[in-house]
Amino acid sequence: MQKRYSKVVFKDYNSKQNLLFPANIGDLIADKHPVRIVDQIIDRINISSLLDTYQGGGTSSYDPRMMLKVVIYSYLTNIYTSRKIEQALQQNVHFMWLSGMSYPDHNTISRFRSKRLNGPVREIFDQIVQLLIDEGLVSLKQVFLDGTKIEANANRYTFVWGKNLTRHRQNIEKQLKELWDYAQNIAHQELEHNEPDFDKISPEKVKQTIEAIDKALSGKEVDKKTRRKISDGRKKWPDKLEEYDKFSRQMGERNSLSKTDPDATFMRLKEDHMNNSQLKPAYNWQISTQNQFILTYTIHQALADTTTLGEHIISLEKTLGKMPEDIVADAGYGSEENYQILEDNNVNAYVKYNYFHKEQTKKWRENPFRIENLHYNLDKDCYYCPMGQEMSFVKQQKSTTINGYEQTKRFYQAQCCRGCPVRGGCHKGKGNRQIEVNPNLIRLRNKAKEKLISKQGLIYRSQRPVDVEGTFGIIKHNHGFRRFLLRGMDKVNIEAGLLAIAQNIRKMAV
Repeated sequence: MQKRYSKVVFKDYNSKQNLLFPANIGDLIADKHPVRIVDQIIDRINISSLLDTYQGGGTSSYDPRMMLKVVIYSYLTNIYTSRKIEQALQQNVHFMWLSGMSYPDHNTISRFRSKRLNGPVREIFDQIVQLLIDEGLVSLKQVFLDGTKIEANANRYTFVWGKNLTRHRQNIEKQLKELWDYAQNIAHQELEHNEPDFDKISPEKVKQTIEAIDKALSGKEVDKKTRRKISDGRKKWPDKLEEYDKFSRQMGERNSLSKTDPDATFMRLKEDHMNNSQLKPAYNWQISTQNQFILTYTIHQALADTTTLGEHIISLEKTLGKMPEDIVADAGYGSEENYQILEDNNVNAYVKYNYFHKEQTKKWRENPFRIENLHYNLDKDCYYCPMGQEMSFVKQQKSTTINGYEQTKRFYQAQCCRGCPVRGGCHKGKGNRQIEVNPNLIRLRNKAKEKLISKQGLIYRSQRPVDVEGTFGIIKHNHGFRRFLLRGMDKVNIEAGLLAIAQNIRKMAV
């Protein structure tokens, strides 16, 4: 028996009903919705650098301010591909309102993001940070610094290693030298005055050498294997050397690159889909934050955070207009070079070093054999071993970091360790114990340690993981951005800028 609904009242529904007046889309959006914050902020900033990318003439273009709002709002709402942005413009009421019912296609959106924003995105980001400062949301007191590695939009298996390039080049040099020696044994007179420099081969030199060998062996009895090697060398070696030279130029100081994105370096990532610690093409993204607002960002090809600080604080000063008073960072930045950079810029370095936590332990402090616990006599410029024996200065050595910073190390040696009752615990090397000391690094670490164990240092150390690591967590885990969509340093910088702008507006909307 069919159930009756005579007592149930439903609201009127007619999907085909005509409206007497057109609907105002804005009436469907809450007053404090993030899309309105995006609209208000982008209306306040100067986009002259973006307008300069348009040459004029030809067909009309979509309004750049509208396009900028749409792209930024898409990154704020976890929509990262141009096709999904195109779809949202046709289906999502917030995008429709923001675009004024304009419907640019995915190609237009992609060109705007990857070409128009190359350069202007940094100026737009800087202006938004200045708005945060003007409104008192951030100060110039302290910043929290950290980095994360984000996978590049590149094939994970089309890699090139610097060591392999060297090995392959040496293999060609070796085979060419073998061919030359073989030809000399058979046709010494023809090759007597033409021996090339096998340590500095080039594609052109290889061609010339192969031609000279082939000409010298013409008409002579040569085994098939050698003939085949000469033929392969003529066809393949010059092209291979040109390829190796190209990869070497693209690689620069790095040890790896991806063929599908030569700017990407193979790094070990925390996000490991195969759970085998496999290296993947990636970029090192550095940010400085305060209250989870991003104050600056930089993209690096370096695997370690240690070498990134110099470039990063230049970017920080440019964005803020001056250096912050304090920088807080973990032990990944605790090098002599970085401490010296911060000291030279009058920035208080609340930066850990690699054994900061260990030296707080009783076991470390009471170990008499550690260099840090040996007594130093400033007047005599010597150290004293645990048995009271003088360790005299023997030599000084200078070295240069990858960034060109010069370090000075001093070496001190004990006079006689033979028969010492504590030698087993002191050192296990042959001969008398020698220690290596970097006086400037010791001074800078002691200065950092004094700040780190202070009351303010304890506050900063508890804040840092929440502030900067929390920001990365929001972007990567809450909003699902774990892989760049664009390729190359310039375009990756654009995406990093859009992510930083989206994060700042997201925090403003809270």
